[in-house]
Amino acid sequence: MKHQLSYQWRLFLPLATILCIVFGLIIYYQYKREADYRAQIFGSELEMIDNRILNAYDEDVNLRTFLNFIQKFFKGSVFEGVRVSVYFDGQLQYSLGTPIPIDNDGLTLRGYGLDNSPTEGSERKIIAGRTVGSDEDGNCYLFSKTKSSDGRVTVRTAMPYSDNVHDAIDVDTTVWLVIIGCLLTTLLVTYYFTSILSRNVVLLKDFAYRATTGGRFSGEDKFPRNELGEISREIIKLYRERLKAMELIKKERKIAINAIEEKVKITRQLTNNINHEIKTPVGIIRGYLESIIADPEMDTATRNRFLDRMLMNVERLTDLLNDVSTMTRLENGADMIAVEKIDMHDLVYQIESDLPANNLSGNLEFSFDIPFECNVSGNYNLIQGMICGLIRNAALHSGGTEIGLRMISENKRFYVFSFYDNGNGVSSEHIPHLFERFYRVDTGRSRKMGGTGLGLPIVKSTIISLGGTISVHNRSTGGLEFIFTLPKWTEEN
Repeated sequence: MKHQLSYQWRLFLPLATILCIVFGLIIYYQYKREADYRAQIFGSELEMIDNRILNAYDEDVNLRTFLNFIQKFFKGSVFEGVRVSVYFDGQLQYSLGTPIPIDNDGLTLRGYGLDNSPTEGSERKIIAGRTVGSDEDGNCYLFSKTKSSDGRVTVRTAMPYSDNVHDAIDVDTTVWLVIIGCLLTTLLVTYYFTSILSRNVVLLKDFAYRATTGGRFSGEDKFPRNELGEISREIIKLYRERLKAMELIKKERKIAINAIEEKVKITRQLTNNINHEIKTPVGIIRGYLESIIADPEMDTATRNRFLDRMLMNVERLTDLLNDVSTMTRLENGADMIAVEKIDMHDLVYQIESDLPANNLSGNLEFSFDIPFECNVSGNYNLIQGMICGLIRNAALHSGGTEIGLRMISENKRFYVFSFYDNGNGVSSEHIPHLFERFYRVDTGRSRKMGGTGLGLPIVKSTIISLGGTISVHNRSTGGLEFIFTLPKWTEEN
């Protein structure tokens, strides 16, 4: 796989290239300018020698003596070894060192030069020219040529292009060091700032890698405190919120699937239990019918006894179907239950008044202790059916003599009620299963007493559908006690 440069290097290298080009152009320009400037200064010194000789000529100074002075004056300096030739009317009169031709004959030009003619009407014009070239000995020289204003005297100077002259003209190496130092400093600063600019990209790349591989990213504090850093932190925040939302959806989906599976399981169990419960009365009815049909001469007393038993099982079957219908309605239509303000004192009082007529409590004595204005949020028929279910369950199975209902406490949202009996109670191993469908503590006795096995499950489903809770335990004095809550009525309901 081809290796790719990091984002920082891809950002740094173009900038570094541009900086190097700019610095290269600056260095080239500065070098040329400095070299030309130093060469001009050196050439100007040669012209000054020419001008001093011409001034001496104008002032009738002995030129031989003046040339000797020049030779002594420049001894030990960079101009030591300078050659001077003075021509009068084209004839060589004085010379310091090897004579220099009056014209450029014999010179090989390698540089620049200036050769002007005098202008008429001036007292004296300096006709000067500077060239870099070599003579017949092959050595390099700096040449200068100047004429007097009358045109009779021509002074030519030449300076050997020695190492000392080269060092004097060449650019100082310190300048190179300064320029290179500035370039390196600029590159380092550029590298530093590109590292800052690329930090977001590097961190986001690490975040993306960890996000795709399921790793944990904890580098939010490493992002710079600027706009890019804020954007990066927001991206990570949005990703984590989305991740949390996905986890929540996943959990809710799992819960929903479990709930559906549990509901299917319960429905299957309910179907099996209903099928089993229906078979018994249907089988009994069928048996009696077959007996009556098989014996047309059956005596009236036996026939009537069979018919009574058939009627009893039909009623049992009807009760079972009614209870199943109630359970289905509570479980599937809990959200559609109409809720209203219910006065628990008045409702229980009405139930107590109807007990002698319907004989729901059997031989048990019923009492209640509920304060006035005990208003709950619920459905009148459901609460009435729930309390009647508790009374009927106690009458069938408790074996006691008393049952009661009272309000034992309240809080900001709920009233807490207790329904109890003074019967025999049940063994502790049966307590957790009392609200299960078709669960019977004593199977034979329950069926004999006419129970469907759905009484307490209907009670629990009613309480839950109204927003309350219910639990059961054995009383220390004997019997069972059901503790249930119902929500208080408020104007917001």
